[in-house]
Amino acid sequence: MEKMKALLVYGPGDLRCERIDIPAYREDEVLIRVQACGICGSDLPRALDGAVHYFPNILGHEFSGSIAAAGRLVNGFKSGDRVTAAPLLPCGKCGYCQIGRPALCEAYSFIGSRKQGAMAEYVAVKAANVLKLDDEVEYAAGAMLEPLTVALHGIDRIAFKAGAAAAVFGAGTIGLLTLQCLKARGAGRVYVIDIVPEKLELAKKLGADIVINSRENDPVEFMAGAGKPQIVIETAGTSITQRQSIEAAAKLGQVVFIGTATKDLTLSPAGFEQILRGELEITGSWMSYSAPFPGYEWTAAADTIKTGRIKTAPLITHTFKLEDGIEAFQVMRDKKANAIKVMFNI
Repeated sequence: MEKMKALLVYGPGDLRCERIDIPAYREDEVLIRVQACGICGSDLPRALDGAVHYFPNILGHEFSGSIAAAGRLVNGFKSGDRVTAAPLLPCGKCGYCQIGRPALCEAYSFIGSRKQGAMAEYVAVKAANVLKLDDEVEYAAGAMLEPLTVALHGIDRIAFKAGAAAAVFGAGTIGLLTLQCLKARGAGRVYVIDIVPEKLELAKKLGADIVINSRENDPVEFMAGAGKPQIVIETAGTSITQRQSIEAAAKLGQVVFIGTATKDLTLSPAGFEQILRGELEITGSWMSYSAPFPGYEWTAAADTIKTGRIKTAPLITHTFKLEDGIEAFQVMRDKKANAIKVMFNI
């Protein structure tokens, strides 16, 4: 059996780069030679805290590469094709899958958590999950497709008119992609709120009209004076920004929560009253899939990256090799490093 290099999680903080068997692929799958794989925020507890479904585990669900081989039932792909892949593996049978909402599947699997991921030289993926990339799309940009689909899906949870003011809480990967998507969709003034000056500076370069350092200014008070946003997208996942997202919205405003919560959220009676009196629309956004699978989000993201309408390269702040192992995850968690997207070049 031929071998490949892979980064395996054996326990909390126990990551080892080893040579293991290249995965077998089924008749409806392709084998992808991975070239780039990003670290998602959800990978941090898996790698550093041992929050995985089993050990050893190969993480990685934001990736791109080229077709190395294909099963006998696969059509439309040939060796060398540049590709990326949607990591969700929906059951296709539950009620939500049947109505075209695979992200809500009740019995899904997922590449990089329940199934071997792409922090390895090769990964086997169902052909139905694979999307071709144009030859001019760099592998690092292809690996940014998955987080871009998350931003697109979040925006499409609401409907807004061109020129509407918007606020994005959090200037991480999803926040900065959301900023660019809002601008591309015709949003008017866009605020971006964060606590890291370097991230806010990048947000300005990527199109933010006003940036707010919430360590220096109360964003709710600032926007109350400068003009409340009709659209608020929360991507940071902190209880403070979640509360501020509701408090900042204009009456009849729309609030989308993308960031995953890590602590309890408490609203004061006055804060909750704003939802009622302002008749706010509040919704969540989960992953990035629609029907036909994997969804319009993926084809749209591929197109925006190809045409250059969305910039991904400035978000990639650190690159590593698989042999660097845990260092890549530590850099991403280190607040002093000001990391946005950390990428493995494989």
